[in-house]
Amino acid sequence: MTTADSGVGARVGVLGGGAWGTALAQMLAGDGRAVILWAFEPEVVEAINREHRNPLYLASAELAPGIRATGELADMARLETLLVVTPAQHMGRVLAAMPSHPRDLVLCSKGIDAETGQFLNRRAGAIAPGSEIAVLSGPTFAHEVAAGLPTAVTLACGGGEAQWDRLAPKIARTAFRPYYSDDLVGAETGGAVKNVLAIACGVVDGLALGQNARAALIARGYAEMLRFGEALGARAETLAGLCGLGDLVLTCSSTASRNFSLGKALGEGGDPAALMADRRTVAEGVFTAPVLARIAGERGIAMPIVEAVNRLLAGSPAREVVAALLARPLRSESRA
Repeated sequence: MTTADSGVGARVGVLGGGAWGTALAQMLAGDGRAVILWAFEPEVVEAINREHRNPLYLASAELAPGIRATGELADMARLETLLVVTPAQHMGRVLAAMPSHPRDLVLCSKGIDAETGQFLNRRAGAIAPGSEIAVLSGPTFAHEVAAGLPTAVTLACGGGEAQWDRLAPKIARTAFRPYYSDDLVGAETGGAVKNVLAIACGVVDGLALGQNARAALIARGYAEMLRFGEALGARAETLAGLCGLGDLVLTCSSTASRNFSLGKALGEGGDPAALMADRRTVAEGVFTAPVLARIAGERGIAMPIVEAVNRLLAGSPAREVVAALLARPLRSESRA
């Protein structure tokens, strides 16, 4: 019998045993329902099943007994709803290894597939054409969700209201409130772009440039997010909501954000390669920045902050990058 067999009755599984995947499993199991969580690391599987903890990624949380972990993707094959919380750059490989079965795939990672340049919903749809794709995104620190603190998210459903009617009762909890959308591109744009902007805001903090500079960067970064999203078909109202502006404000304001903390270390003089090699958890903005910069360049979308972060990650000194941003020509705010 596999480690997941005691949770066969569960209707929702979580693919990914990092902090965010563990937090989502904890949220789902908080009312006593059974949840199956797949994790890549055997030590994570063992710790969750034996100790009801994930010491590698979310040590602060005592996990609900209804969570059962497995390292076998086959154990997830019978589930009709999967929350996909693998790092964005590994999602394709994990889904390709899954036994084929029509289901709802709820993508909870934020980023763009660096290999193909595709949003994750396009990548997942190509790999699992029999499944319906949804995107869950918004201002969500994993430790707060695991602790049961109030959280609101966007749940963008590619299958429209029929898919929403299936998913909302499975995902919503007293302190976890999803809001409906059918704008997958908007939901993914917000989650991807905000990671890059959070690195930029961390740099501002690391260089001690002040709160004025950070507020200006958030506002100008949101303008870049909006330009990029609309050019790819996203709706402005989606990006003004939880998965866009809401997530941007959260991740640009706290060292609890992996991307912000990376940017802060870069602003303090850290070497990009050394900082990224020393991290167990993934700062997705590192992978997203060059893809965003390339797509923006190809489409003629002005994204000077994203371009600056891309240069920074390639090794340009932080003060030099900031000086170049401040030296840009003066122009109308609405066209900048």
